[in-house]
Amino acid sequence: MKKIILDTNFLISALRFKIDIFSELERICNFKYEICIVDQTINELEKLAEKEKLNDRKAAKMALEIIKKGKIKIIKTVSKNKRVKNVDLLILELIKKGSFVVATQDKELKRQIKKKEVPLIVLRQKKYLKMII
Repeated sequence: MKKIILDTNFLISALRFKIDIFSELERICNFKYEICIVDQTINELEKLAEKEKLNDRKAAKMALEIIKKGKIKIIKTVSKNKRVKNVDLLILELIKKGSFVVATQDKELKRQIKKKEVPLIVLRQKKYLKMII
């Protein structure tokens, strides 16, 4: 079973454009998968929910609600004493260790993931998701 890691900007973008992440993933993935986020993504979403523009703030709050309902598994990466600021680096470390697909809109992260030959999921035309292998 593959794990699909959603990064913060992917979640915010998809929710802002009212894309049903779950049905879109079902449509494009012809394999068994589990939807995940890195634990530090929650910190980023909480900051966005407090400080960002109205649309991003709403999307961040919606993402936190989805996570609380248990539809997205949280991957623990660091202890409470050791905070890591860069979630992208955590994702890059994680994908070395297993069977992952990364969903992101981050240009630099996409470039680095492509180098590692890990499948990507991206948002296209503000309407649908697309898998890039």
